[in-house]
Order: sequence, then C-alpha cells, then structure tokens
Amino acid sequence: QLQLVESGGGLVQPGGSLTLSCSASGSTLGYYAVGWFRQVPGKEREGVSCIDSMDGPTYYADSVKGRFTISRDYAKSAAYLQMNNLKPEDTAVYYCAARTWGSDCETHAVRSWGQGTQVTVSS
Repeated sequence: QLQLVESGGGLVQPGGSLTLSCSASGSTLGYYAVGWFRQVPGKEREGVSCIDSMDGPTYYADSVKGRFTISRDYAKSAAYLQMNNLKPEDTAVYYCAARTWGSDCETHAVRSWGQGTQVTVSS
C-alpha cells in the first residue's frame, strides 16, 4: 500500500519561495505518475502541477506557470514542487498525489493522496 508524506510547507512572505517534498513508502512512487494539488476551505481540490516521467510533458495550472516547477527523483521515490514568487492566493493545503499514468491532472485520476501540508503566504 503506497503511503505519501508531504513536507516543506509553512509561512512565507509574498515573493518568497518554498520547496515541497513528497516521500513514498510501502511501494515505489516510480510505479505512478505524480502530481501536486491544493485546496482552500470551501473550494474543490485543484490540480497545480502534474508529471509522468522526467522526460515527458508536464502540466501547470495557469495561475502557477512560470513560478512553480515540478520534479521527481526515482531513486529516492520522491517528488518535489519548487514554488517561487509566492502570492497570497497560493495559500492552501498542498497535497502530493500518485496518479494513473497518462491521466489528466484531475482528482479522479489520483490513486493515493498524502495528508497535505499547509502553505500560507502572508506579510
């Protein structure tokens, strides 16, 4: 049973940076495509960025293009989300997800979720 744990969230000022990490246990993350999603209270969980293989296409939500970078490390069974130039509207709980290969960056394609990590962007 794949288990995912996120880390790296926290409080940051607007314009700052954070790197979220996702580590896997129980199985290898390499068996799955991966993605990062986020959710704010009262809204649906949305896809932020998704990637299948490191040499394949990546998806970024329009709101984060040019600021966020997704990556994965097969050897470490891990995934990362580098977030730069953070804005208050990026405040949310961020979730790591193991996805079905070749799927869209949508919640219905997620096979396993992490527990989430809070990112707060505020001065």
